[in-house]
Amino acid sequence: MNLHRMILGVAIAITAIAALWVGSADVNVLTALGFPEKMVSDTTFYDTTPEKLVPDTTFSDTAISKQILFDIRIPRILLALITGAALGLAGAGMQGLLRNPLAEPGILGVSSGAALAAVIVLYFGFATWYSWLLPIAAVFGSASALLIVVLIAGMRASITTLILSGVAVSAFLSGLIALALSMAPSPFAMQEISFWLMGSLANRDLDQIMLISPFLLIGAILIFTSGRYLQALTLGEETATSMGFNGALERAKLLTGTALLVGGAVAVTGVIGFVGLVVPHILRPFVHGDPRRLLFSSMLAGALLVLLMDILVQLLPTGAELQVGVMATLIGGPFFLMLLVRHNMSGSLWGNPK
Repeated sequence: MNLHRMILGVAIAITAIAALWVGSADVNVLTALGFPEKMVSDTTFYDTTPEKLVPDTTFSDTAISKQILFDIRIPRILLALITGAALGLAGAGMQGLLRNPLAEPGILGVSSGAALAAVIVLYFGFATWYSWLLPIAAVFGSASALLIVVLIAGMRASITTLILSGVAVSAFLSGLIALALSMAPSPFAMQEISFWLMGSLANRDLDQIMLISPFLLIGAILIFTSGRYLQALTLGEETATSMGFNGALERAKLLTGTALLVGGAVAVTGVIGFVGLVVPHILRPFVHGDPRRLLFSSMLAGALLVLLMDILVQLLPTGAELQVGVMATLIGGPFFLMLLVRHNMSGSLWGNPK
């Protein structure tokens, strides 16, 4: 395993453990995890007189701590890791397929498609009937948007045509989302839709994670199995074809994998942008530009980035909790501008001289 991957793995483990202590409630994490009470020195929860070392409220404090930890914090941490990994992997795969370092998964309309489908479910109140309908609709919307792009551009279309088709479809779907917001049946519905579109990891549970996991797993398999094709594609499509790769099949696998990853992520968290753009850029020098090696590294770094952003939004003293999607935009926007400035100054997105 490469050194940077080991560092990312250790960083993820440390950050995930630290995140157990992050939250608005005062939770005795060690006791909730089952450590013996005498090993935990917490004067808030324990009577430390010589007569007895037992919880002040016997069962209640430990029970509440366990409920907060296992029902709120651990699912939130897992969702941050899974969502970040999906978005990072999708971004690396999309940049490799399009051979464009400024590409990100949403460029083909999959994010907008997932968001529109979810907005429709929220608009008509279907989510209150069946909790599983929102994630399923988002994945279906992502796949439908991709299908429309492919039908417009064609599977054998050039990269430029594919990108332009994706941008057009994404813009149209974004317009439909804005229309739904403007015609919301009540201020409460508009607030619910707007809140969801901002992207958040709060108030999610393990059932939702389990629901999207099959989609994310299939999407990851599709992209990883196309790693060698991405390597060959750096030499050109004709060269990749001459090496025995079926370009149409590999492109279909990568596009479908991206749709499943992004749709699954958006289905539960809402829209979290720029992760698929920022992460591959940061790691590309460490893998010497190899798109195949970049896949797994981007998956790890994406998980770490989203988890760090989620911790940050919980720690910021903003009164109401800032949405992680907003934080991603605040970080990703300046990063994108930095890339453009570097490109204009040096002629390369990595700062190499002309």
